[in-house]
Amino acid sequence: MRQALQGITVVAVEQAVAAPYASSRLADAGARVIKVERPEGDFARNYDNLVNGQSAYFVWLNRGKESICLDLTVEQDRSVLDAMITKADVFIQNLKPGSISKLGFGSADLRKRFPRLITCDISGFGSGGALSHLKAYDLIVQGETGLCAITGTTDGPSRVGVSVCDISAGMTALSAILQALLLRERTGEGTTIQVSLFDAIADWMNVPVLQFDYSGYHTVRAGVNHPSLAPYGAYRCADGKQIIFSVQNDREWVSFCSKFLKRPELVRQSGFADNMERIRNRGALDEIVVDRFAQMSGDEAMRQLEAAGLAYGRLNQIEDVCQHPHLRRVSVCTPEGDVHVIAPAAIVAEEKAPALRPVPARGAHTELLRREFGRPPQRA
Repeated sequence: MRQALQGITVVAVEQAVAAPYASSRLADAGARVIKVERPEGDFARNYDNLVNGQSAYFVWLNRGKESICLDLTVEQDRSVLDAMITKADVFIQNLKPGSISKLGFGSADLRKRFPRLITCDISGFGSGGALSHLKAYDLIVQGETGLCAITGTTDGPSRVGVSVCDISAGMTALSAILQALLLRERTGEGTTIQVSLFDAIADWMNVPVLQFDYSGYHTVRAGVNHPSLAPYGAYRCADGKQIIFSVQNDREWVSFCSKFLKRPELVRQSGFADNMERIRNRGALDEIVVDRFAQMSGDEAMRQLEAAGLAYGRLNQIEDVCQHPHLRRVSVCTPEGDVHVIAPAAIVAEEKAPALRPVPARGAHTELLRREFGRPPQRA
């Protein structure tokens, strides 16, 4: 299954995070992915230098690809790209809005020339609407979609700690491309796909939007607490450890009160009887819960929560995650040596750990690909 896309060729004129996420996962599945970089390289190569002198973002998102550097303002280099697209099954791009069309590789034109081609354009705000002409990056879209407004604490809004809009767009693009490949098997026809960071994360915002649209309910920034379920959050124990636990339904509420709080009378007490009452009275409920956690160590709290049949976990720091017993890692070769990355999430029965192909150096395959798809570069 890891090689399910063997024989599929993907050409990606890509940079940053969203498009590289989609194409890297296609590469993981066995596709041949040709990454087209500008002569100075994908700017994500320089986001940081913290992984053996390389960017953590680039190492994460570009394994298994061939890298060719092209200057698409030069006719000869455009002809190389054109030759690659002629042999491609999928074409992905996430350049600044309008740029790829000006270069002669707009999806509409490509689909006319190559009816079996699947094209995927990834942008900040899509191809239509008042903001479609704007460049957009992850934090901008977090702000525009209201994600920052519901993230953070009562002191103020916050950014989600990873590039969630980019990742969401990449995941959405990957899903759409896989569906398009399956459809092509049935119909022989390609597909034109458009994915925007705004649309991808707006879909994830359905719950707070629906709650406001239909009930006027405002999602309140709650820090490390769930905004619409209570009790559900992080609580400090006597030894300083913070434990996160959740009550999801009435059965768990009954068990929590009787077995953990040792307060069975709270189960049907006015103000606490159902989730909406507990949300309205979160402050009073938290006083009781905080006091109970403060009476025991983190290990004891987790033991009692497990005995009560409740979900729980620790509020870990990144250094804790690096040593987490459940964290699966896999080695990937990079230009500066092997790196142990977190393994792909899907585990396929009866398959060994996936063997990930190398991360390419900038332009590592330029000469080979020029010979395959066009004339070799002229030398000064």
